[in-house]
Amino acid sequence: YFEPILEGSKTETEDYPYPIYGEPDDLAVVDLSLFSPDFKGKTIIGRVEGKTFVPYQDREEIDDEGALEDKAPILAYVRDPVQLFFLHVQGSGKVRFQDGRIMSLRYQRKNGRPYRSIGKLLIEEGKISNTEMSMQKMHEYLSAHPEEISRVLNYNPSYVFFSIADGGPFGAINVKLTPERSLAIDRSLFPLSALAFIEVKKPVTDNDKIIEWKDCSRFMLNQDTGGAITGPARADIFWGSGTYAEIAAGHLKHRGNLYILVLK
Repeated sequence: YFEPILEGSKTETEDYPYPIYGEPDDLAVVDLSLFSPDFKGKTIIGRVEGKTFVPYQDREEIDDEGALEDKAPILAYVRDPVQLFFLHVQGSGKVRFQDGRIMSLRYQRKNGRPYRSIGKLLIEEGKISNTEMSMQKMHEYLSAHPEEISRVLNYNPSYVFFSIADGGPFGAINVKLTPERSLAIDRSLFPLSALAFIEVKKPVTDNDKIIEWKDCSRFMLNQDTGGAITGPARADIFWGSGTYAEIAAGHLKHRGNLYILVLK
């Protein structure tokens, strides 16, 4: 993953119509362990409707039906809904305003809905082949088929809310991430801040194109996690920001080896 930089505006305009939301006022997190020790470490996210606790609105209700009107602060507006979607996937990023100011955004909360991969959807529908699949290819396909943007993005009901950060980006342990040295893995399986060693492929680029993949092995720190990072066989490398980071994050889907060092 990487830190995207989006062009944005502090006010809604014809060119910048898509809002980046802060945490809604009516979103609530319930610690289930308060009800039974059987639920230790378990939480659910939702809202109160009448006298009932219900799931929070999904992506379609938020983006297409205006469910957050007057309920959540708007931190900025951006031009491209697909880039905004990938900001949600990355979990942090920056917005560059027209006067040159930069706003750093960090993950604050999500709506509690499950993450579903739009890349998998496009492969299953035959829109993009498995060998061609990348973040760049998804953006390219949706730009060429704007009539499909809403349907495809809404396939993933998970929605991320942000807060304004002082610097960053920060990982799950509230420490600034280091490009190519910070790792995101499933926090329910691996201890946060643990030392890791990886063996994987790294892209070599020339004029913004990948010309080859070379072996890469190095020590890293488990500093982050994410809604899509589940199970022992999933690990995401933080590549930083800029063109190379976006290319590496968008194309790396290789198998590799992950070793977690723990005290015997």
